[in-house]
Amino acid sequence: MKKTFFLLLIVILYSFTTSEDTIIVSGKITNTEDGIIKIKGELLDKEIKLKPDGSFSENLALESGRIYKIETTKNSIPIYLSKDSKLIINADDANLTSSLKFTGKGNIENQYLAKKQLITSAITDQELYKLNENDFLKKLQEIKNSVNILYLKTKFNDLNFKEKEARNIHYLEQKHLLFYKKYHYYYGNVNGFTVSEKYPKIDETIDLDNNSDFLFSSEYQEIVLSKFYENVESDSPTLSAKNVIPKIKALKSQSIKNRLIENSTNDISMENQDYDKIYQEFSSLTNDPVIKQTLTKNYNATNALQLGNPSPKFDYENQKGGKIALENLKGKYIYIDLWATWCGPCLEQIPFLQKIEEQYKGKNIEFVSISIDAAKDRGKWSKFVTEKQLGGIQLLAENEWESKFIRDYNVQGIPTFILLDPNGNIISARAPTPSDPKLIELLNSLKIQ
Repeated sequence: MKKTFFLLLIVILYSFTTSEDTIIVSGKITNTEDGIIKIKGELLDKEIKLKPDGSFSENLALESGRIYKIETTKNSIPIYLSKDSKLIINADDANLTSSLKFTGKGNIENQYLAKKQLITSAITDQELYKLNENDFLKKLQEIKNSVNILYLKTKFNDLNFKEKEARNIHYLEQKHLLFYKKYHYYYGNVNGFTVSEKYPKIDETIDLDNNSDFLFSSEYQEIVLSKFYENVESDSPTLSAKNVIPKIKALKSQSIKNRLIENSTNDISMENQDYDKIYQEFSSLTNDPVIKQTLTKNYNATNALQLGNPSPKFDYENQKGGKIALENLKGKYIYIDLWATWCGPCLEQIPFLQKIEEQYKGKNIEFVSISIDAAKDRGKWSKFVTEKQLGGIQLLAENEWESKFIRDYNVQGIPTFILLDPNGNIISARAPTPSDPKLIELLNSLKIQ
């Protein structure tokens, strides 16, 4: 329940005998920041450019009877599209709640969604989960009662929507009951929190493999994904692809499979020795071309980081002045530390790194530390380097996590260590840490003089 105002769009829908319906999306949305709106959903991410006056009209082939998401840079809202909808909307994106207007067939269901959104967004998840148990249950019941009243007084035209929304209200309650147990200790800053014996039981009869409900209800989606990972962890201590893939295969819902694979695309990385097999498995399990594209991008990037391949380049600010590029260090082995001043595990490695720097002092190897501290924290970074008397070459990446070097190495967390040979080729894109005895073994095997 994000505390956000949302945008609805107009949709005119005509029925076809195929599984997809031709949908004419049109309307007038003024005061958008970039003159663009997006329609998103399963196998859909369509960008529509508005005319100068905010009007638009576009034909789309979409599956009907499900919830899609309409987005601008500022607002987002779910919208229900049925094959009989002929919905028209006018809205001002800068003042959505007071300007939003619907006409046409299908407006009742979407007006209901907008009113329901106002109810559920009146309190944020963080605010809700911070409450003590009694206050939380009271507030949740208040939210559910308000939604139920709205539901009962709404004269829906679409029986499919009415049926699914009845289950969706139940999912709304169940999601919060489930997540309160998970997150109250965090948001409420309560160590060792457990719910009382009177806390309502979670409904264990919910079908966690229902494709239709997954495409209709964001609350159901959150329950399904949470329970899926919970079940994986109950069988294994890690959420590795090796443990996840068999459970994804067992699902009937293609939409749930797609979402789970989308959440796991970063498993195609140097951190996984079996990334080739993971890539093949995920690619065969998803039918979403965008997810396939991301998987392939990560696969190709990981292949490029194998032993002997040329390293991605860098050209970064030197703490001592000027800039240093990878080419400036050609002819020497290079041990790179990707870190930040705010990273606890990174700081723990510094004393070990300093010992290794001393051990290899005067030999044909450069120790290069590249910080991903924000540009606004440049002074803090430079002061830290000086006060801690950090050795080696100290560089500051130009764009934090989005720095090209960081992205080229598909770095998912820090500290990350990289070892290059004198020709600038990769020895290890995920080298041992300074505290790991295997690093000395590796460096000794290279016979660095």
